[in-house]
Amino acid sequence: MNTMEQKKLRPAFGASFSHGWTTMIKYFLILLLVVIVMGVIMIPMKFGNLNFMPEHCNWGGEHFNWGGEHFNFFTPGFAVFGAMALALGLFALAYSLLLVPIFKYGSNLIFVHAARDIRPKFETLIQGFKENYLYIVLANLLATALIMLGFIFLIIPGIIVACRLAFVSYLVMDKKLDPIIAVEESWKLTKGHGWTIFFMGFVSIFIFILGLVLLFVGVLPAIMWISSSFASLYEAVLTEKNPQIEAA
Repeated sequence: MNTMEQKKLRPAFGASFSHGWTTMIKYFLILLLVVIVMGVIMIPMKFGNLNFMPEHCNWGGEHFNWGGEHFNFFTPGFAVFGAMALALGLFALAYSLLLVPIFKYGSNLIFVHAARDIRPKFETLIQGFKENYLYIVLANLLATALIMLGFIFLIIPGIIVACRLAFVSYLVMDKKLDPIIAVEESWKLTKGHGWTIFFMGFVSIFIFILGLVLLFVGVLPAIMWISSSFASLYEAVLTEKNPQIEAA
C-alpha cells in the first residue's frame, strides 16, 4: 500500500467499510474463491450436530424410539448407533479445533493482503500448515476460551472480550506472534476502538441478513465485504499506532 493510500485509510467505522468495499471490488474473484472454499471447509462440522427432536424421540423403559424405529439400550444395534454418533461428534470436534482455524486464519491474512493492495495469493489459505500451525491452534483455543469465559459472566463482558481480541488471528498470521503475545497485542491495539469494532460487528449482521434476502446469492459478497472491512480496520489501526511488534 502506498503512502497516499495509508493516509486515506483511517480506523473508523465508515472508512473501514468504504475501504473494504473498494478492496472487495478490486480483488473480487480471488476473495470470492476464498469465501466459497471456506464455506465448503465448514460443511464437515455439521456432522457433530445430531438432531434429536422431541417429536422423534420416545423414552420408555429400556427402549428408545427414534422416528418409528425401536432400539434397546442393551442391543448391538443401539451400541453401533451410539458409537457412530460419538465418532462423528469427536471428528467434528477435532476438525473444528485442529483444521478449521488454519484455513480461517489463512483467509484472514488473504483479506489483510488485499486491504494493503497486495495481490492476494490463494496458497496463503494453507500457509498455517507450513509455518505456525501450533500458534494458530493454541491462539484459537485461548481466544475462544477467554470469550466464552466472558459470556459466562453475563453477556456484556463476553462482547467486550470478543471486540478486544478481534485482531488475534491477524497478529498470529501477519506478525507471527505466539498466542499469549497475540492476545496481549490485540488488547493493546483495540484500545480506543472497541466501540468501532462492536458497531461494525452489529452492522455486519444486517449486511449478512440482506445477503440472505437477495436470493442467498448475496451472502457471498456480504461475507467478502465484512471480511475486507475488518481487515481494513486492522491495517488502519496498525498504521495509526505503528507498534514495534516482533515475533516471539
